[in-house]
This record gives sequence, C-alpha cells and structure tokens, in this order.
Amino acid sequence: MAGIAGSREHAVTEPAALARADIDRAQRQLAGHVVRTPVIRNDELDRLAHARVWLKAECLQRGGSFKIRGALLAVRELAAAGSRGVVAQSTGNHAIAVALAARECGLPAVLVLPTDAVPAKIRRIEQAGAVVVQTGTVLADRMSEVDRIRNRRGYDVVDPYENPVVVAGQGTATAELISQVESAGSALDAVVLPVGGGSAIAGASLAAEGSDLAVVAAEPVAVPSLSSALHAGRPVTVTPQATVADGLRPDRIGLLPFSIIRDRVHTVVTVDEAAITSAMCAVLYRSRLLVEPAAATALAAALRVVEDSAGKVRDIGVLLSGGNVEHGLVQSVLADYDDRPAGPSSAPGDRS
Repeated sequence: MAGIAGSREHAVTEPAALARADIDRAQRQLAGHVVRTPVIRNDELDRLAHARVWLKAECLQRGGSFKIRGALLAVRELAAAGSRGVVAQSTGNHAIAVALAARECGLPAVLVLPTDAVPAKIRRIEQAGAVVVQTGTVLADRMSEVDRIRNRRGYDVVDPYENPVVVAGQGTATAELISQVESAGSALDAVVLPVGGGSAIAGASLAAEGSDLAVVAAEPVAVPSLSSALHAGRPVTVTPQATVADGLRPDRIGLLPFSIIRDRVHTVVTVDEAAITSAMCAVLYRSRLLVEPAAATALAAALRVVEDSAGKVRDIGVLLSGGNVEHGLVQSVLADYDDRPAGPSSAPGDRS
C-alpha cells in the first residue's frame, strides 16, 4: 500500500494506488479485532423489494458503525510508529471509531465535529475518553481546525477519506458481505452503499474488483457530492441543504475515493428525505434493526435499483453503515411513518 496519506502527513498530493489485495490484507489484520457482522434477510423486506435483499448489519459493529474498520487499522499503524496522539474531523461515526481505536492503542485523541453534530455521537466520543472540538458546519471549517490542532500539538491526522489504510479497512465490510452471500449459496447482482466522503464506496469498489457485481452509490438529494463530482470530472464543493442523514453531509467527495470510484461505480442514486425516513422505518419494522438515516439512504436506493432493473437484479446487498441515531429523531420518524413503500422518490444520479 503505497504513500500512506492522511497519517503522518495531512495533505494529499497524489492518490495512493489501491487494489483488491489491500482489502484482503486489511481483512487479515482486522481478524479478531472487529465484529464479523451478520448478513440479514427478511421475507417481508424481500416482498417489498421484489428481490432478495441482503443487509450487512454494520449497525451492530463496534462503535455502532463500519468506521471502526478503517480507523482501527490507521491508529494501530500510527501507534506502532510512535505517534504522540491523533486528531480527525468527522460528522460523527469516524470520530467515534478513532476515539475507540485511540483508547485501545493508548493514544490521546481530539475529534473535530460540526457545531450541529448529533448529541448521541458526541456522547459516545467523550465516553471513549477523547476530546471533542466543535466548529462550523461545513467540511472546510473542520479541516482548518484539524490543521490547527495538528500544528499545535504535533498529533497525527486520521483522515476519513484520504488515508488508503482507512479506505482498505472500510472495504472489508463489503468483502465480508460478498463472501457471506456466497456462503449462503447466492451471488449478488448489485451492492449499495451510502456516500459521504467516499471511503465506503471506494473500498467496496476494490472489494468487487474482478467481478460482475454492480457497485451503486446512494446519497441524499440534499448533498449530491458524488453526483456533482462525476459530472465535473473532479471533486467539487457543493452547497449542502438540510438532511436527516447527518452522516452523509460532507460537501465534497474525497480525492482518493474519487480516483478509485470514478470509473468503477455503476450508478449514483440520489434519495430524498421522505424516502430516507421511510426506509429507516421499513428496516426497523421488517428486519428489526435500528439504523441511522445514512444507512437507510442505502436501502431506499436499493429498492429503486431493483425497481428500475425490470427483474434483472434479483439479489442486492445493502451496507447498513451504522446505528448511532438520536432517540428524539427515532420517535419523530416513527410518529410520521405510514408504512408506504420506501424508495420510489429516489432518482438515478448523473453519471456523465
């Protein structure tokens, strides 16, 4: 794995080369340190989708999300190299994961979150013994604060998007999903992942390398970072609108993820707020899993992918990326749920 970006150095000049072999290596390194989360199918959800829906329940992972996979690998590597501490920016789940990894490795950690971060995620970070700093509401604000802390304290940056170790770690979730479905005697036609900064979809693209599996990105209509980047041919900063999917609020796709996915992702499905909350309720009532809106975004998109495939997609995987959700939001969403099918108001993103 060449050029570890975002670890000892914060800036990324050239995206590091990554391949499927890096995912395999990450799986071996993580064995016994993260949960091999279950893949769940449910007859009710299959009937709703008119396909077999395979849910990778990373909401049951350590730290409540798949983010622990990449964070643990990166922080362990830094600790072994003599790091004096780590700093990272996040909308929530990466920060939780870095805090847990830092505690495990005996390193101090400072996590930079937006001023409107979900309180439940802040509590989980502080419970892990890390320091939380809140600033601004957009990515640039958090990046500036990370640079300030790095320069002042000499801490190493654990970037959620530009670190190839992190991307490889995140890809292990999809690699497990593919293997688990194969062990059940089936094969996925497509896999859908939510997109914020892009590490999950980049890792999934590497995990699917050499197969016919269609890798599909799901993002909120309110924050079309990947759709806009694909249209422009490069990462661009978008103006984010309000979205319930707080984990998908990064207003710019990472350079490293974009370099991996630009020619690999099959399509991008943009999902509106009603479809996100409807999918959140659907997975709770039908599969008995409590997930956060970012994870529900992927399910809403998956239902649309099946609908648009005219029967060609019979087995579809969904990365339920996390379950760190505020109680008040759950109550509000459930109060408005009327059991309508989730997903029809999603729309295929622009791949041009």
